[in-house]
Amino acid sequence: MKHIFQKGKDSTQTLLLLHGTGGTEQDLLPLADLIDGNANVLSVRGNISENGMPRFFRRLAEGVFDEEDLIFRTKELNDFLDEAAEKYDFDRSNVTAIGYSNGANIAASLMFHYQDALNTAILHHPMVPRKGIDLPDLSGKKVFIAAGTNDPICPASESAELQSLLQNAGAKVELFWENRGHQLTMEEVKAAADWYKNK
Repeated sequence: MKHIFQKGKDSTQTLLLLHGTGGTEQDLLPLADLIDGNANVLSVRGNISENGMPRFFRRLAEGVFDEEDLIFRTKELNDFLDEAAEKYDFDRSNVTAIGYSNGANIAASLMFHYQDALNTAILHHPMVPRKGIDLPDLSGKKVFIAAGTNDPICPASESAELQSLLQNAGAKVELFWENRGHQLTMEEVKAAADWYKNK
């Protein structure tokens, strides 16, 4: 997978950056500095192209995921993380995902399918990746969800349902609301940074 890796001063922590639809591995690098400027950074570009726009998995329509492809791409990303941890010598058990929109959805999917894929996740405007499945035991995992009350792409009910599903699986989840739409705002990034420092 096309990616950027930057070794941090504190190599015990690794931030996994996952962009939104049409983004690249460059997009969220400024967020890494704000969240944890000392951590390793692994920023990945999605392997799917939708009308020339990079994504992490296919969709059938707006808000309708191609479930088969989602499962395949989630495994692909998890396998890539295993390989990257070996190649770049970072602690595989201490990865924090920072995802926006499509990137947040694949990060949530990692948690839905693989118990130890992520230690922590910061999800900006995520949806529920899959419904009606049993989640692994996520005890000890921590998740921050940033959501917009007027988000036309990711309804508020999706964020609330995702919080509930992750909590029921044992994760500690904080849901941060803004009276905004689908855009990634500095307020929610600052809230995520505060949460990360105090988690």
